[in-house]
Amino acid sequence: MEQRAIKNPYRDYDGAHGLFDHHGRITADFAARVSSKISELLFHMENGLKSADPRDCSGYTGWTGIALLYLHLHNVFGESSFLQKALDYVSRSLQCLTGRWVTFLCGDAGPLAVAAVVFHRLQRRHEADECLSRLLQYHHSVMKGHGSLPDELLYGRVGYLYALVFVNQQFEQEKIPVQYIQQICEVVLVSGESLSKKSRNEEQSPLLYEWHQEYYVGVAHGLAGIYYFLMQPGFGVGEDRLLRLVKPSVDYLCHLKFPSGNYPACIGDAHDLLVHWCHGAPGVIYMLLQAYKVFGVAQYLVDALQCGEVIWQRGLLKKGYGLCHGAAGNGYAFLALYKLTHDPKHLYRACVFAEWCMDYGKHSCRTPDRPFSLFEGMAGTIYFLGDLLQPMKSKFPAFEI
Repeated sequence: MEQRAIKNPYRDYDGAHGLFDHHGRITADFAARVSSKISELLFHMENGLKSADPRDCSGYTGWTGIALLYLHLHNVFGESSFLQKALDYVSRSLQCLTGRWVTFLCGDAGPLAVAAVVFHRLQRRHEADECLSRLLQYHHSVMKGHGSLPDELLYGRVGYLYALVFVNQQFEQEKIPVQYIQQICEVVLVSGESLSKKSRNEEQSPLLYEWHQEYYVGVAHGLAGIYYFLMQPGFGVGEDRLLRLVKPSVDYLCHLKFPSGNYPACIGDAHDLLVHWCHGAPGVIYMLLQAYKVFGVAQYLVDALQCGEVIWQRGLLKKGYGLCHGAAGNGYAFLALYKLTHDPKHLYRACVFAEWCMDYGKHSCRTPDRPFSLFEGMAGTIYFLGDLLQPMKSKFPAFEI
């Protein structure tokens, strides 16, 4: 097997650590270390961003991702300077929208949604409403699938759907009428049924989705991410279709599990290589945990816990410290397990991955193409460290609901 991870040098949880108390509260000493590292990395990030692509508005590698980081830090620390930074960066994004993509991470919906929230926080209501109006103007084209729009998270319908959910969560009210969300889920269901029938696979998986002519499994481009959104309460799927369409599709995906507990990048892929948020156990775990919440089937939790073991063993990646394919993104899986189970082992493992990330640059990892961005680089690591300070509120950015 190709070695994509660095051997985990840490001892597993044995109850003695000094990182958090029995209530799951991070200790003052560890919190101070994390906060200090956040400040240090922010300084390096700001210097590095001086040479970043000035026309990249995206959340994935561009200015919106940096704005989202500062909005998150404002939520964590409550410092007004972070909100001003978020405004500065999202304003850059609004000046260079793609005019092509419609998703939160890679398109125009992200800049508009983040800007709406920032303006709302600054009590600039007119500008917030204008951004929301522009965001909803994409709804019709997303519904109709203009330009052969896929259904996945990074470039497809679910990526636009997340932007609407993000607004409602950040405004803490139904700013976007729920029927907009439900209508997109309806189209996604119809699309998945259609492709499954076309491929004559409906008995195995009643819902199928493709991206670039492949049936991707992971959350970024594939089935696990779409099923995760279709299982969210209030999205209009309904109990009948959850049981008739979504659950059998989730079960089919579960049967693709490798003996190791990891998952393939695509249906038919026999290579147990990738342990990334975008491909493999660190992303599939969110689908499994949501399926357990919705259907109450114990095997889903068993499979999710097995994902955790895979990530503990193989999750310190040579690719670095980022969210999409790095140790920070993999660390979020432990936070997801902790939020559901309250087992301190998972919080300990998240803290250990954070400690690894706090030794940023000391492990001879590969330097990503956009080294200071949210999903490839340093901004994502900082985001993870911020979430570690409030583990029960943590959410993988631009994805987890």
